[in-house]
Amino acid sequence: MTSDNTAGSGVNNAAPRATHVAAVDASRRPRVLIIGGGFAGLHAARGLGRLPVEVTVVDRRNHHTFQPLLYQVALAVLSPANIAQPIRSILRSMPNVEVLMDEAVGFDLERQRVTMKSGAQMEYDYLMLATGATHSYFGHEEWAPLAPGLKTVEDATEIRRRVLLAFELAERQMLETGSHPPLNFVVIGGGPTGVELAGAICDIAKLYMRHDFRHIDPSKARVILVEGGPRILAAYPEDLSKKAVAQLTDLGVEVHTGTVVTDVRPGSVVAGGRTLPAVVTLWAAGVAASPLGKLLGVPTDKRGCVLVDEHLNPAGHPEVFVCGDLAHVEENGRQIPGVAQPAMQMGDHVARMIGEDLDGKPRTRFHYFDKGDMATIGRLAAVAKVEWPFKAHWGGFPAWLTWLVVHIYFLIGFRNRIAVLFEWGWTYFTFTHGARLITGSQTLPGWSEQQGVQSPPHQDPLDASSPGVRDHEHHTEDARIAP
Repeated sequence: MTSDNTAGSGVNNAAPRATHVAAVDASRRPRVLIIGGGFAGLHAARGLGRLPVEVTVVDRRNHHTFQPLLYQVALAVLSPANIAQPIRSILRSMPNVEVLMDEAVGFDLERQRVTMKSGAQMEYDYLMLATGATHSYFGHEEWAPLAPGLKTVEDATEIRRRVLLAFELAERQMLETGSHPPLNFVVIGGGPTGVELAGAICDIAKLYMRHDFRHIDPSKARVILVEGGPRILAAYPEDLSKKAVAQLTDLGVEVHTGTVVTDVRPGSVVAGGRTLPAVVTLWAAGVAASPLGKLLGVPTDKRGCVLVDEHLNPAGHPEVFVCGDLAHVEENGRQIPGVAQPAMQMGDHVARMIGEDLDGKPRTRFHYFDKGDMATIGRLAAVAKVEWPFKAHWGGFPAWLTWLVVHIYFLIGFRNRIAVLFEWGWTYFTFTHGARLITGSQTLPGWSEQQGVQSPPHQDPLDASSPGVRDHEHHTEDARIAP
C-alpha cells in the first residue's frame, strides 16, 4: 500500500488552495482515496472514473446499501439482495478505480496517509471521507441491545428477526397456555425512519399476516410511535406532519408526541411518566456522525460532523473532502440535511472540483439543489414535499406513487430495479411477502418479562374452550396508554 514516494513529499504547503494538484508529482497521476462506499463515495468514484487519476474506494463492507429502503428489509417486504449490490460490481467498468474491503482507523493529514485496520498505510493526494452516520442513544448506550436502530443490512435483518419472532412466540404461547402477552411494538422517534417503521409494522400485521396464524390474530397488534417533540416529521412543513399523523392513525398506529422516553428496559419503555409494555422496541430517535470525523483532528460540531467550507474542505486542508452525513455544510444560514440527495450531489461535486484542479481552474462552490423530501407511511400512503420541477405538498396515493418512482429510479443496478418492482407488485396484488425469514437467535429480549408468558396452572394448553383461546383480544387490550 505504501510506496517509496510519499504522496505529500512534493507538495508545497504554500500552494494556492484551488490549485492543490499543481504541487503533485507530475510524473504520476494523482491518487484519490475515498473512504466510504455510500451515496457520496460512489458518485465521486463514478465521476473520477473519467479523469486521469487513480482512485481507491475503501469500505468495511463489500456492498453498497440503498438505505432509503432498509426499512422494507426490516419488515420483510424486500430481501437484502434487492437493495444491496457489491461495490466492485458497480465500479467494474472503470479501470482506474480499485476497491478494497478495509476500515480506516487513523489519519496523518501532514504526511497524507491513512492507517487501515489491516495495518496498511495508504497514501493519497486527495482524500474523501464519507462514512455516514450511526445511532445516537443520547448517552444511554445500554439501550442499544434492547432497541436496535436502522442503519445497515445487519440492523434490518435483526429488526426483521425480532418483529417476526414476536408473532411466532405469541402463537406458541397461545397454543401452550391459552393466552399470550399484548403484542405491543414501540417505535421511538418520529422522523422519517420511525414513521416508515411504524407504518410498515401495521401493514404486515393487519394485511400480510392476518391469515397465517391459527391461534392469534396479528391484526390486534398495537404499534405505538413515541416522539419527544411537538410533532412528527419535524423537518417537514406542518401541514405534511398533520397528513402523516392522519394516515398513520388510519393504519392503526398510535402516535404520541411530546412524550420523552426516559428509560428502555427489557420488555418495556418508560415514556411520559408511563411504563409501556413492548415485545419489540425500535430506535429511530437520533443519529451521530461516524467517529472517523473526530479522528481527523479538525473542528466538528456537537454531533461529530466535520465543519467544512463551501468547497467541502475542513479548514486548512484543500486536499481533504468530507461529504454526506459526516459533513456539516451550511447554506443560506441552514445546515444541509444528512440524507441521500445531498450526499449524491456532494460526491458529484468533489469529482468536478478535482477535475477543475487538474485543468488549473478555480474551484466552484458547492450548492445544494433541493428537489424535495418524501416519507412513505404504508400501503398507498406517504407524504411528499416537492420542490422541483414545481412546488407542492402531497399526501396519500400521489405522494406514494411519486416515492415509488423516485426510489426505483435511484436504485443502483438494473437487476435491483426489476427485482424491487416485481416484489412490490407481487406484494401489492397478493398480500404476501417472500422475505419473512427468521435467522439467528430464537430468543427475544424482554419476552420473559411480558405479562402472561408463564403457563397458568391446571390448564390444558390444547383446550380450545379455554378463555384465552376463545377471546385472546382481551389480552391485547391490557395496559393501554392513556391519551
